[in-house]
Amino acid sequence: MGAFDSVDSWDYLTFGVLVLILIAFMMIFIYIGGLPGKIAMRRRHPHAETVKLMGWIGLFAVLPWIHAFIWAFHDSLTIDVRRFPKEEAKAIDEELERLGAKKDEPKPEASA
Repeated sequence: MGAFDSVDSWDYLTFGVLVLILIAFMMIFIYIGGLPGKIAMRRRHPHAETVKLMGWIGLFAVLPWIHAFIWAFHDSLTIDVRRFPKEEAKAIDEELERLGAKKDEPKPEASA
């Protein structure tokens, strides 16, 4: 008889713990991948969809994910010259609503 012939309850427990660790790792990986997009939508960022995509794609190369994370906090005021500011704000709200952001959340004020 060799060392690997018998399987007891400790082997099953070890396998179960490894599966739980793998599931936890995947959940953390998914949470971190979507974090820049969630932050951008919550902050009513005009480029929330781009930040969201860059967060997911950049997760594999790390540096683009860091850029997306910083960009999610950057308060860029992009105004389309074809629309007045109120129309631009309405267009941004419609885009964020399409992405699933909550409509009743006000945009946080920039701190000085």
